[in-house]
Amino acid sequence: MNTSVTCTGHARPSISLSRHHQDRLRIWPQHSPHSFSYPHQVRRRRTTSTRITREEDKKKSLLIARSESADSPLVEEASSSEKVVGFVSAFWKFLRPHTIRGTILGSLAVTSKALMENPNAIDWGLVPRAMLGVLALLCGNGYIVGINQIYDVDIDAVNKPFLPVAAGELSAVKAWVICIVLAATGLGITTYNFGSLIAKLYAFGLFLGTIYSVPPFRLKRSAIAAFAIIATVRGFLLNFGVYHATRAALGLPFVWSPPIAFITVFVTIFATVIAITKDLPDVEGDRKFGIDTFATRMGVRNIAFLGSGLLIANYTGAIALAMRMPAAFNASIMIPFHAVLALLLTYKTLKLDAAKYTKSAIQAYYRFIWYLFYSEYAILPFL
Repeated sequence: MNTSVTCTGHARPSISLSRHHQDRLRIWPQHSPHSFSYPHQVRRRRTTSTRITREEDKKKSLLIARSESADSPLVEEASSSEKVVGFVSAFWKFLRPHTIRGTILGSLAVTSKALMENPNAIDWGLVPRAMLGVLALLCGNGYIVGINQIYDVDIDAVNKPFLPVAAGELSAVKAWVICIVLAATGLGITTYNFGSLIAKLYAFGLFLGTIYSVPPFRLKRSAIAAFAIIATVRGFLLNFGVYHATRAALGLPFVWSPPIAFITVFVTIFATVIAITKDLPDVEGDRKFGIDTFATRMGVRNIAFLGSGLLIANYTGAIALAMRMPAAFNASIMIPFHAVLALLLTYKTLKLDAAKYTKSAIQAYYRFIWYLFYSEYAILPFL
């Protein structure tokens, strides 16, 4: 390497290099991707490093804030009254109010029809006993929907995060205590007030509700078994049991009346529709956890049209029955009432289809199905 160093006066020293080394120094930065001589790369690394540092600082600040808020003496524990209000709210949601309304309407409608058929046998002293019967039905309803929430907590976290067990508002231990108390209360009421047959039917309903949700049976995983259980409990057992108990309390033997036979068959088919459409909003969670439903098998649109079709057939049968047996039914109410409901259902189904089956549209459709269910019991005493 040939170099020479010169220094004259106060000038800075200079270094002379050979042409070969001058060329190498001139081209080296252009080929080295790691050269510190590229200022934009330096700025990029500094910016990235600064961003990472800031994000880490934010995370540390959040952790410190959470720790301080958890340990802070300023966070006051809820008062006793607030705890009671919170528990009552969670308990009410735990009972699934829309099913409670159906149970109350059904029991009151069937009881009212039995009394209207036998006005001379009415004994107002039996009202407290009738109220006990309604309480027993509500206890059974609460047990069945409650036990389902206990074992569906992971699924509900996806499908129904507002339910109290899935939301953490009600612990699993409290949920179990509530279910046990409800089942024991209902069994006690039916056993000591309504005879062995009603007590056995009641216990059978609790058993069906249990094997619907509880492993190793967990029959809700089977679409056919699930709708058969729901149709049996909400269709046959409720209507037959309430009517039988009411006539027994009046001192009358059991005899099927045309309106009660009609409502039992009608609601059993209706309960089948509820059983297959209740899973429409829950397809995402059911698929994730391997729950076999008609909605996951056939698709939301197909099940919506199937459910609406079954109900329209139900309404058509009610109209035909009133025309064929005008002496047994109040045709002037039964025919136009069911015709209007069929038209409303058709409109709601087409509206759901036009909405492309969004989650909110599916939920609105399913709510309407329950409104139709309530309406049928509301009209029963007048048929």
